[in-house]
Amino acid sequence: MSPVLAGILQLLALIVALGLTYSPLPTLLSSLQDWRVEKWIYKGIGANPNTEMRWPAYLRGVLAFSAVGVLFLYLLQRLQGHLPGSLGFQAIDPDQAFNTAASFVTNTNWQSYYGEQAMGHVVQTGGLAVQNFVSAAVGIAVAVALVRGFARSRAGELGNFWSDMVRGVIRILVPFSVVAAIVLVACGAIQNFSGIHEVGQFMGGSQEWNGGAVASQEAIKELGTNGGGYFNANSAHPFENPTPFTNLFEIFLLLVIPFALTRTFGRMVGSLKQGYAILATMATIWAGFIALMMWTEFAHHGPAFDIAGGAMEGKEQRIGVGASSIFAVSTTLTSTGAVDSFHSSFTGLGGGITMLGMQLGEIAPGGTGSGLYGMLIMAIIAVFIAGLMVGRTPEYLGKKIGTREIKFAACYILITPALVLIFTAAAMALPTPGNSMTNSGAHGFSEILYAYSSAANNNGSAFAGLNADTQWFNTTLGLAMVLGRFLPMVFVLALAGSLAEQKPVPATAGTLRTEKPLFTGLLVGAILIITGLTYFPALALGPLAEGLAS
Repeated sequence: MSPVLAGILQLLALIVALGLTYSPLPTLLSSLQDWRVEKWIYKGIGANPNTEMRWPAYLRGVLAFSAVGVLFLYLLQRLQGHLPGSLGFQAIDPDQAFNTAASFVTNTNWQSYYGEQAMGHVVQTGGLAVQNFVSAAVGIAVAVALVRGFARSRAGELGNFWSDMVRGVIRILVPFSVVAAIVLVACGAIQNFSGIHEVGQFMGGSQEWNGGAVASQEAIKELGTNGGGYFNANSAHPFENPTPFTNLFEIFLLLVIPFALTRTFGRMVGSLKQGYAILATMATIWAGFIALMMWTEFAHHGPAFDIAGGAMEGKEQRIGVGASSIFAVSTTLTSTGAVDSFHSSFTGLGGGITMLGMQLGEIAPGGTGSGLYGMLIMAIIAVFIAGLMVGRTPEYLGKKIGTREIKFAACYILITPALVLIFTAAAMALPTPGNSMTNSGAHGFSEILYAYSSAANNNGSAFAGLNADTQWFNTTLGLAMVLGRFLPMVFVLALAGSLAEQKPVPATAGTLRTEKPLFTGLLVGAILIITGLTYFPALALGPLAEGLAS
C-alpha cells in the first residue's frame, strides 16, 4: 500500500469515528439534572448551582479559580524537592515554574523543560494532570455561557460557572478519559509509579527511563485539547504513543469534543441546523488544511524524498508522513499542542500550515469550548460584514448585532494577533532572545513566530529548535499565555451578557439564513481573509520565504 493511500484511509477512518460519536456527547452536557456526585462536589466547595450569575460574576469565578490554580501549581513545583515521589528532582526555577503554571492553567501546556528529567510523580499527577481536567472544563463553561447569551431573552444571567465547570469534568472529561486510558494501556502505553531505571548503554553513557501515570495523562492531554507530554518527545515517544493505531486514536480524542460541541450549541439554541452550519465550517477548514499538508509533505523534491516516500525528516517511521500530517494539522487547529513529529522538520510550506492553523484562532474545530466560542465570534463578524453589504442591521440567531456587540467581537479578534506580533517583534529586535534560535534566516524567524503564536493562542506545541528555557522566553511566553487566554474571555462573557439582555427579533425576508451553505462559505471566507490580512506580512518573512526558496 502506498503511503499516500494509507494516509487517506486513516483520514476516512477518523471521519467515520467522529461521525459515530457526534450525537451522544452533547446530551450529557445539555441535561440540567444534577448527578449525585455533582451535588457532593457543590456541597464540598460551598457552591449553589441554582444561583444564576451575570457576566461580571461569571468572569470573576473564572479568574479567581484560574488564579488559585496558577498559585497552587507554582508552589507545587517550587516545593518539589520536599515532596514524596519527586524521583530525586529538585525545585523548578522560579521563571520556569511560572511559565509551566501559566501554561497548564491556561490550557496551553507549553513545555520548556524535559518532563522525564524535571517533574516527579506528585507534580505530574497532582498538579499538571489535574489542570488538564479543570482548564479544559473552564473553556467548556465559557462556551456554554456564550451559547446561553444567544438562547436567553431579557435575562442577563448566564448560568453558574461552578456548576458548568463541574458538569464538564464529571460528565465528559473524567469518564471518557478513563476509557481512553484503558485503551492506551491495552495498546502498550505505560501506567505506573516506578522510579528511574537504567536500561542500557548509549553512545558511551548510561540511558535511563522513569515510569509514570503516562496513559491516564495522555488520555486527558488529548481529550481536553491540552497537549503537555509526560516525556520531552511528547506523542512521538513510544511510551505515550506506541503504535499507528494509538496515533489515530489520539487524533480522534483531541477532535471529538470540539466537533461534538457544535451539536450542543444547536440543541441549546433550538436549531440543530445552526450547529450543523458551524460544524460544516470547522470541517471544511480542517479537511482543507489536511489536504494542503499532505500535498506539501508528500511532494517529492529529490532522490531522498523518493526513497522515503515523502518528507520523513523529524517523523516517526512507525507513524509515517500521512498520519503525521493529520496529527500536525489537528493539533494546531485545536489548542492541543501535542506532537507526534517535529514541525520544524516539516517542509517550509508545511511548517507554515501548522503556524497558520494556530493563527486562525484555533477554531476548526479548536479547543474544548474555546473553539466553539471563537467560531461564534467569527460568525458574528461574518453576519456584520453581510449586513454592511445589504445595508441593514445584522442579526444572528434572532439577536441584533449592534455597536456594542461588534466592539466586543472586534476586541476579541484583535487581542491575540497583537500579542503574537508585539512579542515576536520585541524578541527579534532585542539582542539576547535571538541567541536561542537554532537556525538563522527565515527558519530562525519562524521558530520565534511559532513560539508566540503557540503561546498567545494557547496551543502549546513547539517548532522544535528554539531554546525557550531562558528568563526572557519563560517570562514573555508565560505572559502571552495568560493574556491570550483570559483577555478574550472577558470580551466573550461581556458579549454573552449583552446578548442575553436582548429580546429576540423575528426573522424576516431580509434576514440572513445562517443555517445555509451560503453562510458557511461566507464564514470560511471571512476567517481566511481576516487572518491573511493580519498575519501575511509575518508569514512572508518566515515560512513563505523558506518554502519559496526551497
